[in-house]
Amino acid sequence: MKANLFIIAGSILAITGCQPLQSTSPQTDIDQQTVAINAKSKKSSAVTLDEIEVQVSEVNNLWLRIGNEMTLPITDNELVARYRQWYIDNPKHLEIITQRASPFLYYIVDQLEKRHLPIELALLPIVESGFDPLAYSSGHASGLWQLTAPTATSFGVKTNWWYDGRRDVASSTKGALDLIQYLYPKMDQNWLYTLGAYNSGEGRILNAIKHNQARGKSTDFWSLSLPKETAHYVPQLLALADVIKHADKYGITLTPIDNVPQIEVVPIESQLDINLAADLAQIDIVDLKALNPGLKRWATAPQGPHQLILPSDKATNFKLALATIEPDSRINWVRYKIKFGDSISRIADQFETTASLIRSSNGIKGNNIIAGRFLIIPVAAKDPDLATMTADQVLARKAVVKSSPNKQSYTVKSGDSLWKISQSQQVTVAQLMKWNNLTKQSTLSIGKNLVIYPNEMTASTSNNEKTVNYRVQSGDSLARIAVKYKVTVAELIEWNSLQNSKLIQPGQILKLIMTNS
Repeated sequence: MKANLFIIAGSILAITGCQPLQSTSPQTDIDQQTVAINAKSKKSSAVTLDEIEVQVSEVNNLWLRIGNEMTLPITDNELVARYRQWYIDNPKHLEIITQRASPFLYYIVDQLEKRHLPIELALLPIVESGFDPLAYSSGHASGLWQLTAPTATSFGVKTNWWYDGRRDVASSTKGALDLIQYLYPKMDQNWLYTLGAYNSGEGRILNAIKHNQARGKSTDFWSLSLPKETAHYVPQLLALADVIKHADKYGITLTPIDNVPQIEVVPIESQLDINLAADLAQIDIVDLKALNPGLKRWATAPQGPHQLILPSDKATNFKLALATIEPDSRINWVRYKIKFGDSISRIADQFETTASLIRSSNGIKGNNIIAGRFLIIPVAAKDPDLATMTADQVLARKAVVKSSPNKQSYTVKSGDSLWKISQSQQVTVAQLMKWNNLTKQSTLSIGKNLVIYPNEMTASTSNNEKTVNYRVQSGDSLARIAVKYKVTVAELIEWNSLQNSKLIQPGQILKLIMTNS
């Protein structure tokens, strides 16, 4: 839960697919005169047209709703004043935050209100991560709420090969609020202590209190001896709350966020290919991934959580469409013949799945497999040709199956190299250099953001070559296809990892590497 003390607004990048949602004031024919309305106190009172417009905006603008419901007192000390001035001097920062927060902020506010927690906590993801669900700190904290792996595990937030719940907005919000509700009574129901403990741990705050008690010193938060980061963390949040609540006073215009649900957490009951999910929801796969940044692979996690976050206006039709899909059709399966020298982990790497899923799918308890026998392997469901292909053919066109335009950002850490990053992100060094205009001699500075397209097709081998997929027709032979495309039979066999040059079947997909003329 690390937070930068000062954030340079110009360096913050908006999440792909998250666009600010502009609210529009309803048009009404109200005369330019004093009218009577039923106020919140339910006492009749006379208000002007301007006052009515303010009340309408309070209903429609989530920022104003948050400001109106704030209850924590603002201590006006030097650090609070310093952070307040920083926000005033850097309005662009809050514009970018609004763009990032737009899909998720209403959901977080709603969860806070259901738990009767202070509305100011909705601003914690701004201090923690700049509302970037992909944020990752030097302390190995991740997501909007910057949960570390041990903390996430303690509060039921799953993290595995398929899924990182710290990046999932629904799971991480639940985990973070569970943590806060755990800390609050331990911190003597003091919200400043609780916020400090969220940042540096309960032990650090309790020890600081005991230290002052033993010396007869004041034990209010501002008198405690705390790490610099924690001492700045709480005033930063209070300053932000003050700026949000009194934006007009400080001359800040907050881009409105519609005060209505933007997303819905939809149960899906079992593992689901995310490309198929995007088709069922009728949204772009990039937008689906932006709303579900916890998904790390081509499908949701086999063991759950079985849920997806979708735009509110797409959720109903998605549920209806999903109900028409047979459970066995949510992902595809191929039969793989075990070869000498194979291991479950090696096969799992080849098919971008996990050894545990292969074991559970095939009723295997240990690691022993026998050459010549078959395994059932899960593969992406989106590709309609997979059902007619052998496992070897799936592997041969693996790059095509993986193809995706999704762009991600990677922040360089201490000890990183191009090779190390390429291994962790499952891309090649050549791709990293191409995407970021680097050479092998380029210096990687800590904190530098690299662009990564984790699923970019890698089949093409040079700028003057392209990959063509050919569906075998009735009566075709490798020789006939080779003549038609001006390639050799040997090349066809090599490109498609064919074991027997005579065995091709109608409907089978062959990969051809063509030279542009």
